[in-house]
Formats: sequence, C-alpha cells, structure tokens
Amino acid sequence: MKNGHNTDRLSWGDALFLYLEREGMPLNIACVSIFEGDFSAQECRQYISAKLPLLPRYYQRVVTPPLNIGFPSWEYDKQFDIRNHIREVTLENGTEAALKVLAAKILGMTMDRQRPLWDVTVIRGLKGDRTGVLIRIHHCLADGIAGVGLMNILMDPSPEPRAFAVKKKERRERRANDPVTQLLDGLLGAYSDVIERVLTAESHLATVGERIAGGGGFPAEEFSRLLPELTAPTERLFFNITYQGPQKYAWTKISLADIKAVREICGGTHNDVVLTLITAAVRRYAELHGDKVKGRLFRIMVPVNVRDPESAGELGNRISLLPVTIPLDIRNVRKLLDAVRQRSEFLKRAHMAELVGLAGGLLGFTPAPVQALVGPVASLLPITPFNLVCTNVRGPACPVYLLGHKMLDWYPYVPVGGEMALNCATLSYNGVSYFGFSGDVHAAPDLQKLGKFVQASFIELQHAAGIRPPRKKKARAAKTAKPREVKLRAAAAAAAAGSASQSQAQPSTTLDEQQVPVPLAAD
Repeated sequence: MKNGHNTDRLSWGDALFLYLEREGMPLNIACVSIFEGDFSAQECRQYISAKLPLLPRYYQRVVTPPLNIGFPSWEYDKQFDIRNHIREVTLENGTEAALKVLAAKILGMTMDRQRPLWDVTVIRGLKGDRTGVLIRIHHCLADGIAGVGLMNILMDPSPEPRAFAVKKKERRERRANDPVTQLLDGLLGAYSDVIERVLTAESHLATVGERIAGGGGFPAEEFSRLLPELTAPTERLFFNITYQGPQKYAWTKISLADIKAVREICGGTHNDVVLTLITAAVRRYAELHGDKVKGRLFRIMVPVNVRDPESAGELGNRISLLPVTIPLDIRNVRKLLDAVRQRSEFLKRAHMAELVGLAGGLLGFTPAPVQALVGPVASLLPITPFNLVCTNVRGPACPVYLLGHKMLDWYPYVPVGGEMALNCATLSYNGVSYFGFSGDVHAAPDLQKLGKFVQASFIELQHAAGIRPPRKKKARAAKTAKPREVKLRAAAAAAAAGSASQSQAQPSTTLDEQQVPVPLAAD
C-alpha cells in the first residue's frame, strides 16, 4: 500500500519484507541477464554512475527507529561508494550450468543493511563470447513492476547509448537526531500512519463494495462450485517445508509466438497459459517425488499490480495477491487450461484482488514493533497460505542494450521463504517468455526438472491445439509398454534382424530405436 504521509518512510507493506527476512533467507527480487560480447564491472560502474541521479532512492539506506517505534525510513548513505554495489566474477567453466550455480549462491546471501539495498554482479567468462549480469534489489525497495522500470532506465533501446542531461538533485540530508528525538519522531510517524491507514481502508472498503455490487455477479451454479475450492485450506505438497537454504536456481524459456498460437486456438490469456504450464509441471514434479495428486488442489499466489496509470514508475510494492486454486489431477492439458481460465475469470469478477488488498491493509494496523518482533519467527512457523508463488511481469517487446551490448536473455527470480520453499517467476522480453525457478535445495533437490516439465507440458498443449502433429503410435506404444514387453519385442526384432542379415537384407530396426523422444529445450 502507498504511504502518502511521508515518502521518506517505508509503507507497512515495504517494511514487512524487512521484518520477514532472516539470515540465510534473503527477500530480494532479481534477474540474470545474458549479453552479447564482453565488458567489465568498471565499465558498468561508469555507465550506471551516470544514470544513478535518475534514481535517487538507490543512494539511500534503510534506517530503523529506536525500539522499532514506527516504520523504517530512507536516508542518504553518506559513505555511498558505487564500488560496494557493482562487482565482477569470472567463471572458470563458462557453461550455463556454472552460471546457475553461481547465481544461486549470490541469490542466497542477504545484503548489508548499512548500505543501499541493491547490487550488480558482472559475470565474465561465459562461453560463446557472452557476459552475464545479475541484478538484485531488496523487496522493500521494489516489486517486479518497479524492477522492470529500473531496467528500462538502465538499458538503452539501441546500441547507441541515449543522450540525456541529468541535473543532480540536492540531497537534503537530515541531521542525526538524539535517541529521544528519534523515539518521538517514530511515535508521531506511527500515529500518522495509523490515521492514514484507517482513512485508506474506509475508502477502499467503499470502492470494493461498489465494484462488487455493480459487477453483475455470476451464475449461482458457478459460485457454488468454485467457492469451496477458494475457501478450502491449502494442502501441502512435498516441497512445502520450512525454508532452510541454500538455494538452487533454474530456468527455461518459450517463444511468445508459440504461446500466442495456442491462445488463438484454445482461448485464454497469456497468464492463463503460464499458470496452466506451471500447474502441469508441478503435477509431474509432485508425482516424481511420490505425492498423490488425485482429488488435490494446487494454490498459486499470483501478485497483481495495483498501480494507477499515472504512477506506473513508482517504487515500492504496489501489489495485491490473487489466490488461484486449481485441481491438480487434470491430466488433459487443454482441459486444464479451460479450468485455469474459468477460475481466473471467477476471481476477477469477484474482485478478489481488491478484497485481498483490503485484508492486507487491515493487517497493517499491527504495530511496527510487533511486526519487527514476529516477522523473523513467522517464516519458521508451519504455515502454508499458498503452495507456490508465480509472478508474471511484462518486459520490453524489443531488444535492449547495455554499453552497446544486446541483451540476449532475461531470466527473472522471486525469493523463497517460509513454507513456500519453491517459487516461480515469469517475464516476457523480446518475443520470449522466460521462466525462473527458485527453490530450497532440501525442498527441491532436482529443481532443473521443472524446466523440462514445463517444456513437455507445452508440447502436449501444442498437440492438443493441433499445432504439432500427434506422435507416432509406435513411439507411444514403446513409451507405455511394460519393461518385460519391450525386452521381448526387442529380442524378437533382434532375431529377425539376424535372420535378415543372413539373406543379405537390411537389418530391421527395434521398437526402442524407432521411439521418438519428446523434444525438450536445453535447460
């Protein structure tokens, strides 16, 4: 929620990410970008230093009032040094696998709160004459939309850097007050924030009531069918365990044109297709680890941007949460897409995002000292409000450049914590939808399989839409045949091949050799 009283003070929603964070469980948003060519951290420092005056918040650090009376505030870091925020690492083995291992290590570290809460790591030595850039921003500073806004400022739309004139704003640095004055300021600020939240909640309640009353409602049959799913408690899957760390990070990608082709035939939005693929992939992943999916529900927390069009570039967290609950046992991927679409439309018509935002605003009435005290403990409690978080952010539709180098790929990252020890972020850029999977190594030891399951599920969706031809019957038979049957057939084929060779004929091919594997994108 927006904190309009004092732009130098964090809103309760922004501060919550500070309170929930604990050592070893960082709450940062991030991305790994891969660029053409080679460049250094020193070049990045010079380039970003020239643009940083456009982002004054990135000079500021978080300062907590005494006894956590009131929410933390933003203050300029008098010892700001960009060398503390942009560093360089060179890979010895420049493979994508090595890049993922390094990224996971960096993403699993908390940032120093005595400095502005962002950093950039330039990763050199990637094979194919490429350079990686990992950007981290603490969640108290920005959400996914604001993070893309930062990238839009740092990146250029062409290889030629944009010419711009930046007037350095005068830094109004407040003098350090004595502890008593800080305490009084905190009390006054906390009181003002409570009054503002009361007025905001009252306004939001009236607005939501008007929207629901004027929404036209929905059929009683649909309401009675879907409401029980929405109100049912979340059922834990095998990966819904308390986060311990360290982390793993994996990714995959799918062409936006291919997704659009499926949508044109099957209907639904881009987000519907993404949620369908994630659900299908999680079903495969759960079954791989021995979870039974029959009759089970899968609840995804989908962040929804609630910014006004006039404040599209606003920093901080301006999101609500949409709880999308989907049956996990729908194996026909086209029927699964229909189920996702129906539930997404139901939640929109019910104005669920507004209702959740209102409920979250009421939680903001909890005093700041209590939030600060309870936050680190809350992430250790056996509470599973959702099975998984899945963000979906729209990035630039055309290529962007850094220091004249084209960005080839852009993989997003969303933090994990509590009992949501596996999460997913998706981001569209330059005709591609990128999927980033973050997970605790104990909860998801084979995280890379999720990318393969997403690809396999999308191929099934293409088959169902008639875009890809169905697989050959013989190939399907080989995949579904029991091991003993396959061995018997192979033995018979081998005998036939031996007989044919004696008559100088071409050897026959076994069923196993004819089997056409499901093509998967490189992970």
